[in-house]
Amino acid sequence: MTPGRTTQIFYASTLYGAATLAAAIDSGCFGPAERRLLLVGNNAAVPETTPALDEMPGFDRVRERFDAVVSWNATIAPLHPGGWAPRPDDVPLWERQLRLAWDLGDDRIELAVESIQVNPAQALTLLFQDAPVTVYADGLMSYGPTRNKIDPLIGTRIRGLLHLDLVPGLTPLLLAEFGVEPEIVPTAAFLKVLGELAESATGLPECAEPPALLLGQYLSALEILTPQEEEDLHVRMLRGAVAQGHRTIVFKPHPTAPARWSRLLEREAEQLGVELTVVEHPLLAETLYERVRPALVVGCFSTALLTARAFYRIPVARTGTDLLLDRLAPYQNSNRVPVTIVDALLPELAGDTASTAEDLPGLVAAVGFAMQPQLRPDLRPAAEAYLAARLDDHTLRYFKRRRLTVLGLPGGVPAQLAFIPRNAAVRRVARRARSLKRIALG
Repeated sequence: MTPGRTTQIFYASTLYGAATLAAAIDSGCFGPAERRLLLVGNNAAVPETTPALDEMPGFDRVRERFDAVVSWNATIAPLHPGGWAPRPDDVPLWERQLRLAWDLGDDRIELAVESIQVNPAQALTLLFQDAPVTVYADGLMSYGPTRNKIDPLIGTRIRGLLHLDLVPGLTPLLLAEFGVEPEIVPTAAFLKVLGELAESATGLPECAEPPALLLGQYLSALEILTPQEEEDLHVRMLRGAVAQGHRTIVFKPHPTAPARWSRLLEREAEQLGVELTVVEHPLLAETLYERVRPALVVGCFSTALLTARAFYRIPVARTGTDLLLDRLAPYQNSNRVPVTIVDALLPELAGDTASTAEDLPGLVAAVGFAMQPQLRPDLRPAAEAYLAARLDDHTLRYFKRRRLTVLGLPGGVPAQLAFIPRNAAVRRVARRARSLKRIALG
């Protein structure tokens, strides 16, 4: 053990995230260190049934950037990474144990984590309380506000936010309340890493012509949609792609999605007379972009839609975002900004408009303030300006009238009518009317 050396610990739970870290390291986004340790986590509901990122094809190419790889799941087993954090009194004991198990000695520790609002990132920042923290974001959520209030003892240790340039010109709102400056991971470096991963890929679909690629997300597992609604969404994707003239279709399901969804699509494809291939191996969508070169990518609000559009210049289309904008609850749901961006920026599968976002930064700022007015009160002027200038029947889909009213923003219920939702007599009459209607119908 060498006293005084610096060890950087990088936590990743997805191959996409590990690729982002590899690109950031290659680009010099992290300072020098004597040792780099990759801490691999598997956040699946049942980790034993889903391969961890270090078991996926191509991981060996990412691993070259690190001196050692350690499983976080194995370290805290049988506890689940998403639900465990050390008790305050146990922190010194845990830190000593990890320093011994990971051969850290008296090293100066630097952390790089994803999703700082939740565990395991929160647990790691508690275990190494003196370590400066870099947060990296591999998806669209970085463009939204911080999900909940972060302890200042953690927030003030955050040195930077690394993110991919998925939406050029749009600045992330994440962690801005701590003055954290976002830094873009160079696209060329990220594409280089993705190319390395694609070289090792197996189980690729064989297509006679560039296919339409459908992306599944398993939104019912997040309780955003019901299983039936999500099956219907996949069928809409298939029908929409066929309506645009595509006869070769590839469906990439979420790794933990039920197999029956694929069978339903196969029956639908047979009825439509088109060729459907279901990707059964754990592959990144970007690997399919590299090796299969689809003619169209269709999804709901997957980050992979934006990598296809921004990095590979592949045509993309969305579907189902209107339902999600209405369904997401509470309004602060961290998926709201990703859904908003995709809905505003990408064309609808059944439509022909290229974009409906006349002022995307203004829209995201307004939605961000409406989501987290206490964390980001500085966004109020931008929200008021956007709503005063842009709110109409279309842009109202990104907001809730009641939310605007509570926050005193343009577009809320007029002041002279604001008493109605709070008036007890009016609520009693409404309940009585609903009761009588049910009796009459029943």
